[in-house]
Formats: sequence, C-alpha cells, structure tokens
Amino acid sequence: MQVSTFVAYLVAAALFILGIRRLRAPETARSGNTLAAIGMVIALVATIFVANIDEALSGIEILAGVLVGSAIGAVAAQRVQMTAMPQMVAAFNGVGGATAALVALSEFYQAEALGAHPETVVASVGVLLSVVIGTISFSGSIIAFTKLQELALTGSVTFPLQQAVNAIIALVILGLAVDVLLGGIILGPLVSLYLILGASALLGVLFVIPIGGADMPIVISLLNSFTGLAAAASGFVLNNYALIISGTLVGASGTILTREMSSALGRPLRKIIFAGITASATDSGGGDDEERPVNDVSAGAVGEYLSDETEKVVIVPGYGLAVAQAQGPMYDLMETLESQGKEVLFGIHPVAGRMPGHMNVLLTEAGVPYEKLYDLEDINPELEDADAAIVVGANDVVNPAANDPEQDTPISGMPILEVDQADRVIFVKRSLSPGFAGIDNPLFYDTEKTMMLFSDAKQGLQEIVEAVKNG
Repeated sequence: MQVSTFVAYLVAAALFILGIRRLRAPETARSGNTLAAIGMVIALVATIFVANIDEALSGIEILAGVLVGSAIGAVAAQRVQMTAMPQMVAAFNGVGGATAALVALSEFYQAEALGAHPETVVASVGVLLSVVIGTISFSGSIIAFTKLQELALTGSVTFPLQQAVNAIIALVILGLAVDVLLGGIILGPLVSLYLILGASALLGVLFVIPIGGADMPIVISLLNSFTGLAAAASGFVLNNYALIISGTLVGASGTILTREMSSALGRPLRKIIFAGITASATDSGGGDDEERPVNDVSAGAVGEYLSDETEKVVIVPGYGLAVAQAQGPMYDLMETLESQGKEVLFGIHPVAGRMPGHMNVLLTEAGVPYEKLYDLEDINPELEDADAAIVVGANDVVNPAANDPEQDTPISGMPILEVDQADRVIFVKRSLSPGFAGIDNPLFYDTEKTMMLFSDAKQGLQEIVEAVKNG
C-alpha cells in the first residue's frame, strides 16, 4: 500500500471519529455529519487508486455505481419522512450488510478460482465472519423493514421449537465454517460457503420475526452493529484499513446504542432477543371486552384549564406527533403558554418516536429551545409539581402498567415518564387504541385526573392554542 493511500485512510478515519463525536449535540450534529461524509469521499477516492484500475470500462462502472448510490441517498434524505426514518435505517443497514458479505464472498471465489486458497487463517476467518454476520444483518434488516412498514409479519411471529431450530441452523453454519477452514474436505470450500450464505440468510429471518414492534428500534440498532462488524471483517479480507476502522466504529457505536436502548426499556438484551416478546394487544390484558368511561373533553375545555389553572406544564411528545407533523402547533402552544407567564418543559423518553433522538430533532427543527428538552431521569422530578402533563401521540412511554408488579406485559419494568404524578394529565389522541407495544393505558380511565381530547395531534393542538389565546 502506498504511503499516500495510508495517510488518506488515516485522515478519513480521523474525520469519521470527529464526525461521530460532533453528533452528540444538536448544535454540532450537522457539521459532524458533513465531516464524516468528507471522510467517506476521501476513503472512496483512495480505494479507487489502490485498485489500480487499468480498463476504462471498470472506471466507468465504479463511477456509475458512485453516482447511482449518491442519487439514491440524496433522494432518500430529502423525501423520507422522519416517521419513516427507522425503516430507512433498516433498509440502508441491510444493503451495507449484504455488500460486506458479497465482497468477502467475491474475494474468496477469486482466490479459489486461481487455485490460491486464502493464505492466512485471519483472511479465511475474515471471509466467514463477513459472510455470516453480513448476511444475517441483511435478511434481518429486510424483515425489520417489513415489520415497521407494516407490510407483513407484524407483531411477534413464533412457532414451536423456534429457538431449537435457530440453534440447529447455527450449528450447521459452524460445521460448514470448519469445512471451509479445513479446505473443503467434505463438500468443497465454495459449496460450503454458499451453504453458509443461505443458512445465514434464513437465520437472520428467524432471528427477527419473533421480536415485537415495541422492540424493533433495539433490533435495528443491533443489526447496525452487525453490519459494522461485517464491514470490519471484510477490511481484513481486503487489507483495507479504512474499512477496518470505519466498520469497528459502527460496530462499537451500534453496540453501545443497543445497550442504552435496552436499558431504557428496562429489559436485558438477551430477553428481547431470545424471548420474542409479543406486541399483540391480546396478550396485554388490556380489557377490551367492556367499555369503560373516560373524561372526553373539548379543546375549549383544555384551553380553559391551561389558561386558568396552571403555572407549570410538561409536554410529552410521541410517535403520533411525528405522524401528524404537529411539531409546529406544539411550538405555538409553548409560546402561547409562556406569553401568559407559564413555565413549559418537554419530557423526552429515550425511545420516543421509535428511534433515539427522533423527538429531539422534530422539536428543535420547529424552534423549541434544546434546553427545554428534558431526558427521562431529569423530567420525572419536575412532573411531581407540574399542574398539567400534556401527552401528544404517546402511550407506552407514559403507561403506569410498566410499574405494576401484578401485571406481566411487554413493557413491564420499562422506565416511563411518570405523568401520573402531575395534577392533571391531558391526552391528545385519536382514539383509545393502545400504543406500539399493544398495552392498554389505565390512565385513560382515570376520570378524576385525566382529560381525553380525541383528535388528530395537529388539529387538536391548533384548537388548544386558539382556546388558550381566547382565555
């Protein structure tokens, strides 16, 4: 490898690290993303020169691939709604995993075709890891996309002896990998590797289908770390330092995020992966068999209460806010209340909106000052002396059933925003339907404390704003 190429890879790696670091704060996130993108361009250009392209057609093919990929990325960035961001992450992540696996498979195929089995154990293990992990990430990400887009396989899909079947497939993959490392003494190295590819794709599907909707963000994060590890393994196969470093960064950051999210949900990662927690409402003990009274109110009644009875208000946004694109009216409500001398804070759950940071981005784009956005551990003490908690499009993250020791539900033990500690809880919601985890919320039926405004989030907030202004 030329010295100039090595230096280019180091510069690219430094930009990757600096870019990730600057993503930690909203004020620097845009520049961090730009720095990481510049690093990727440098790594891409350096890799093209390392490839020693002699034929013009090869150069044209690479340029065409770069242009097509860039166009798809640009269009997706402009058109994909924030509510569909988890699906886009899953799709792009799956493509990355498939790419890592196919690159390693191609290198192995070329070596075998030339009669030169990979020279070192590191190269052989790198190929196997990249194919297995990358393929699992690809097929698992496709299933995750399908679930989140509600195309098929929604909820938890299970069958008898599912974990046993998964274990058998994993053992088959391990046996075939040993055959590859021994030079293909049983089936031949290429045949064994192709079988590993197919078995890994099947394992990825079976790995994700039993996981319910409430846990899908964690699975996406985990699969993202898988893709990083597959890319790093491909870097060892290709002897590409930029790929090793960037893959390691993605794998490490994805693993940290996965652990943080599983902690936010209050469940060990092993329980999410192996238990196949269902998001079916029929398992939630929601009590749909009988109608229960609720305090159904108008926007005028909500506005009157907020104007006359409150000094401190906490607003809790959820996925319904993002779907309705109601961040603008929420900002207007904050301004209107503050113009009357009231204190307004925002409580953000770590997994609100299906992805970490989802609500933060929506609200800051609408103009809400970032210092008003409180994390779960910071906002719960504030709720104790709040006159009202306004919950817009959220359910699971404020559901006190999570803290009920007598209930065993998919959200049991999950840390929640304790809106029930406020003097009054106001829900802006289309209906009494449960949240993403399929769990009924007992707060809906607390007619002494809770006001239910059944409305689209955007329209409901706009009507509340007008009512508050009219006093």
